[in-house]
Amino acid sequence: MAGQLSGQPIIILDKDKTRTQGREALNFNITAAKAIADAVRTTLGPRGMDKMLVNPVGDMVITNDGATILREMDIKHPAAKMMVEISRTQEDKAGDGTTSAVVLAGELLNKARMLIEQDVHPTTITRGYSLASVKALEILDELAIDATDDVLENIARTALTGKSADLALEPLVQLCVKTAQSIKEGGKVNVKDNINIIHQRGGSIKDTKFIHGIVIDKSRAHKNMPKKVENAKIAILDTGIEVEKTKSKSKLQISSADMLTEARLEESKLVEEKVEALAKSGVNVIFTEKGIDDIGMHYLTKKGLFAVRRCKDEEIKKLVKATGARVVSKVDGVEEEDLGKAELVEERGVGNYKMVYVEGCANPKAVSILIYSGAEHVAEEVERALDDALRVVGDVIEDRKIVAGGGSPEIELAMRLRNYATTLSGREQLAVSAYADALEEIPKGIAENAGLDTINTIVDLRKIHSEGKTTEGLNVFTGRTDDMLELGIVEPLRVKTQIIKSATDAANMILRIDDILMAKETGMMDVKPEHTANYYDGMAPPEHDDE
Repeated sequence: MAGQLSGQPIIILDKDKTRTQGREALNFNITAAKAIADAVRTTLGPRGMDKMLVNPVGDMVITNDGATILREMDIKHPAAKMMVEISRTQEDKAGDGTTSAVVLAGELLNKARMLIEQDVHPTTITRGYSLASVKALEILDELAIDATDDVLENIARTALTGKSADLALEPLVQLCVKTAQSIKEGGKVNVKDNINIIHQRGGSIKDTKFIHGIVIDKSRAHKNMPKKVENAKIAILDTGIEVEKTKSKSKLQISSADMLTEARLEESKLVEEKVEALAKSGVNVIFTEKGIDDIGMHYLTKKGLFAVRRCKDEEIKKLVKATGARVVSKVDGVEEEDLGKAELVEERGVGNYKMVYVEGCANPKAVSILIYSGAEHVAEEVERALDDALRVVGDVIEDRKIVAGGGSPEIELAMRLRNYATTLSGREQLAVSAYADALEEIPKGIAENAGLDTINTIVDLRKIHSEGKTTEGLNVFTGRTDDMLELGIVEPLRVKTQIIKSATDAANMILRIDDILMAKETGMMDVKPEHTANYYDGMAPPEHDDE
């Protein structure tokens, strides 16, 4: 890009940068965002299909979870990346509804493109969309129904239907409700920190079980260690039990075999002293993030201590929360007040597939779910389904508000927003009507994925909602409209409100962009001056003589 002054060109942009402006920029972004929405649209609803995602090394993921699909896709386009952010926000805030949020955002942009072609300015559309979203949230509050614990199974069942968990739907529904209620604390349900979900090879999904405690997918450090410890006093370390290497470069001059033996005995003695200090503190179970070498295992076994090495960071966090232990950085620095407690620590399993069970913990809110399956891909998809179900059950326990499912809230919102649009003057009215049309894409997508006629479905739903039946939705198993509350097809209010917020914000952000300046991809990320070694930790590099 260049300007002209007194016949002299002025270079403003680097020649390697490209610039897209006006409607071309808008179309560029809208097309990319709509492509992402179309990619996940076929996974919508209980009859949605799965996607297979294969990475460059051949690892694959099979899922119909919108957030997982977008996370695994190698997306380059900046506007498309915003759609990925929608799904992440939806998952973080509500736990479910990721596909619906992305589909709604894509359709809002598609409707906006039609209005732009009719010479409606993008800022007018964003104002209309903002008005529509505020009104939609008000209507959702009116539609919300107070919930009791009796509806929790229906919430879990709605979330699990249409996923791999269908193979053992009822047992998993009951497991989700039991698990979520067991970790309720102060009116809150913290799924991420309190529930450990792990896979166990063999069996079927129906064998999936709830464990009141923490299960670590590890075995004892040595087979001669005790297999079972009752009244466990647990030390959690972020350092290894091994011969320490010197921090500075140093050499030990050894001139004879006796000197080598003496050096090794000295190293062994240091490890023995550390293990001795551990035993004196009352420890009988040890979990460490780091390693345990042969010398360490020898002395731990000799003292009859149960040890597990190389625990993951997430496992350590859950153990700390469950047992009440404190993470200690020095092996010989463990004191009695640092220890956690559990009634039982035991290694269980057959052959090479063994795990450590920590039960009867100091914090009874820490629990585990063991997913049994003959295929790892199935277990991973069941885990994602359980995570969604646990999160939405937690939403209802916390908020105590639900709405009917089956596309009924979207149809009701669309109908009321069209009535609301008639009260507005100016072109914002067109944007609010477009917002209403976009909302109907969600029940359309559900019907389409079930093999139903989308036009007839929407017409029937509009007719029955115009008669005041606000909880009527699409029953994909019969192809007819039914009362979703009577069928037990319900969803948390939080999921629906977050869909509206996320989709509207993303659509408005993309619609405000009318100029795209894109640098040529070099394969390397530009490094800002403050990120170079010269500025690291505020330390300048040593000076050198130029001579």
